[in-house]
Amino acid sequence: MKTALITGANKGIGFETARQLLQKGFFVFIGSRNLQNGLDAVAQLKSAGLTNVAAVALDVTDPNAVKTAHAEIAKKTAVLDVLINNAGINGGSAPYTVLEATNAEYLAAFQTNIIGAANVTRTFIDLLKKAAEPRIVNVSTSVASLSLQSNPEWPAYHYAKYGVYAASKAALNMFTIHLAYELRDTNIKVNAVCPGLTKTDFTFFNGGDVSTAAERIIRYALIDRNGPTGKFFSEETNPETGEITW
Repeated sequence: MKTALITGANKGIGFETARQLLQKGFFVFIGSRNLQNGLDAVAQLKSAGLTNVAAVALDVTDPNAVKTAHAEIAKKTAVLDVLINNAGINGGSAPYTVLEATNAEYLAAFQTNIIGAANVTRTFIDLLKKAAEPRIVNVSTSVASLSLQSNPEWPAYHYAKYGVYAASKAALNMFTIHLAYELRDTNIKVNAVCPGLTKTDFTFFNGGDVSTAAERIIRYALIDRNGPTGKFFSEETNPETGEITW
């Protein structure tokens, strides 16, 4: 049975991604900053008959918590097939502009969205390397595309920029590029994936269905050996091929 770890999976897109992977026969570790929230998510999934799931306390901003989560997961499996770095925060407050954001807001966003993802990846890379076809998906956003954000013809150009969030996710995109390069001679594939504007509490319940967002993430978590690596995908932005510019 293949295994997957999803950070921030007790709700929203992460939770739905876990549900769909369970339906595909995975054993899924629900990473949750608050363990009780993770346990509640597991109980909900098990009540629906999806039993191959466990909660693990995982605050991606706490290196010790990440190490503890690794030790707990390593007791249950020697191999991790899929890592989905989903945990994220917007890091700012309305109107989300870079001029009005505080140092604390910048630090919080970068601590979770890039440093946290890097720490989780670094900590779990040993388990991933033992898998036959390991995959890493870094959940990004099209608003982190420098080329799109600077294009006045892009439909979302005049929308709220979510500057702090976008900056931190742009850093995650660069991390993805370098990670894919460093793993180029391995069987690990890593990509950045935008799930699209999705109706969750993160977006104040604006956007599309969460099931579609999860499907987009899973598509790149399940690519075969001929699939892409080191790419940036947003099927909402580019329905034809999915790939968008950095």
